[in-house]
Amino acid sequence: MTAVLPERSRTRAATGSVPDLLERLAQAPAGRTAVVAGGEELTFGALRARAMRFADRLTARGIGPESVVALCLPRGADLVVALIGTLTAGAAYLPVDPKLPAERRSYLVEDARADLVVTTGEGDGPAGGVPHLPVAELSAPAPERPYAPVGVGADTLAYVIYTSGSTGRPKGVEIGRAAVSALLAELEEADIAVTDGGRVGWNASPSFDASVQQWVRLCRGDTLVMIDEETRADPALLARFVDEQALTDLDITPSHADPLLDLISADGGPRPLTLLVGGEAVSPALWRRLGALGARGVLRTVNLYGPTECTVDATAGWIGADAEPHIGRVLPGLRMRVLDAALNPVPEGGSGELYLAGPRVARGYRGRPALTAERFVPDRATGSGDDAVGTAVWTAVGDGGAAHGDPGARMYRTGDLVRVLPGGRLAYLGRADGQIKLRGHRIELREVEAAVTATPGVAEAVVVLHPEVHGAPGLVAYHRSTGPAVAEGDLRAHLGSVLPAYMVPAVFVALDQFPTTVNGKVDRAALPAPVTAAPVPPTGPADDGLSASQQLIAKVWATVLGAPRIGPDDNFFKLGGHSLLAIKLVSRVRAELGVALPVKAVYANPRLRDLAAHIDTLVAATAGQDR
Repeated sequence: MTAVLPERSRTRAATGSVPDLLERLAQAPAGRTAVVAGGEELTFGALRARAMRFADRLTARGIGPESVVALCLPRGADLVVALIGTLTAGAAYLPVDPKLPAERRSYLVEDARADLVVTTGEGDGPAGGVPHLPVAELSAPAPERPYAPVGVGADTLAYVIYTSGSTGRPKGVEIGRAAVSALLAELEEADIAVTDGGRVGWNASPSFDASVQQWVRLCRGDTLVMIDEETRADPALLARFVDEQALTDLDITPSHADPLLDLISADGGPRPLTLLVGGEAVSPALWRRLGALGARGVLRTVNLYGPTECTVDATAGWIGADAEPHIGRVLPGLRMRVLDAALNPVPEGGSGELYLAGPRVARGYRGRPALTAERFVPDRATGSGDDAVGTAVWTAVGDGGAAHGDPGARMYRTGDLVRVLPGGRLAYLGRADGQIKLRGHRIELREVEAAVTATPGVAEAVVVLHPEVHGAPGLVAYHRSTGPAVAEGDLRAHLGSVLPAYMVPAVFVALDQFPTTVNGKVDRAALPAPVTAAPVPPTGPADDGLSASQQLIAKVWATVLGAPRIGPDDNFFKLGGHSLLAIKLVSRVRAELGVALPVKAVYANPRLRDLAAHIDTLVAATAGQDR
């Protein structure tokens, strides 16, 4: 069937200005559902009332424009109230995922110079001298008053979000209020946010900028539906959630979209779900699959690309009949330049580095003037239209702010290489530096290398993204020790205490010395391939002390993980398992043992013996029901 789309909202005034987010939020019908979080629902009237009480308490503590409030809260209604309440007070929010290692949480709060930390009050807050307050105290009942956000200027700080840093420490990106308002308006102009009263899944961690694209939909009157961790990690649960919650929009990475398609493609229902895929490259096979589902009216899928430094999304490409993946065209409020190594514009069909300019470019990196000057460079465009770029690679819009060629205009140097396709579309070619994207996460390999070399006993380390680690792309850490080789368990323990889980390498390779080039630099091309081929698993109960059921699970682990030897006390995640491999494990268990194993069971029972015992219990329960 063909999707019938409602006419998009027109949010820009005749002058080209964009209404502030909170001006729009104030207009949403009071009785409409604003937030769904588990068993809790908030109407827009209730959300505005709670956010106003929150803002008043912040104001009473001296929090206002340019203040930073760290929100160390899990996804839920309280997080939404705290976020909107912080903006209502005119302040900026800093998302701090409670699941991050304690050292990293503290670093974010200290580096951002946060004025206040809001927590659940359950001991999950970062350490340090910054005042802490439980969210319940800030949301406590108080006399009602009309919703009246503090007025702020267009460039007033809205949020600080941290990205992986090439110096070994994350860096905070500062985004202004007008930039966030413009993002929402441009999603509407590009026909991405179109449904009146849509139901939008909040799928991303609040620590990642994809979450901004999700919560801003509140401000146009859409319902924000929070997706819990268990549901996010399990394709079967997520597919059921999409259906039960009647989601109209779901933001998801290509890696997590692939297994989901098997479960939602059979029946698209009366209206197609809009998938917003981004965070990593879409493979040609997945592109074709999504295009076929779009042709059948099951899905609308848009491929989004954008760096955190340009307020989430910079380009959008609808996935349809095009044979090859692309990231589409630049969104209305940004301008792009594609330049060669000499900073000359490339013609259509040429390749170069992508630069972005316009009102949605970030203010810079918090407290890092030198790094800001390095990445946010003067806009070289003359605006005369007489260069070789043409309209295919230079797009200008009259949307306020410094236009190209104006004094003080800046471009953000993305570090991404692209090829210019006909009509201004772009094909993504990869990075020009050591930054990579893995399962939707932006990672500076040098930050991981710095953490590895900080492990006691490690003298040198090189981290690379290998295309085939246990059947999927993964990080491999090569390391040289000062004495006896540092044990893998010690490396994992140290990295797990300082890095997010997605940055911990899947494989560690100990070397006596690194191969070098003639110039004495590490020769990355000559590093040995990691051993990840699947071995032959144990064949009998006596081998390695495995019981019969444990042997069956060991077979599956061997196929999924490629571990050379598996024992009853081995840990799935310490052998290199991660969220996508856990999904593969569950699928293999279902296929080979006929057991519907939820993904959460793998996280709850990471040891082989524990997972086998859990599966034995499930098998026994199923057999009992069949009798």
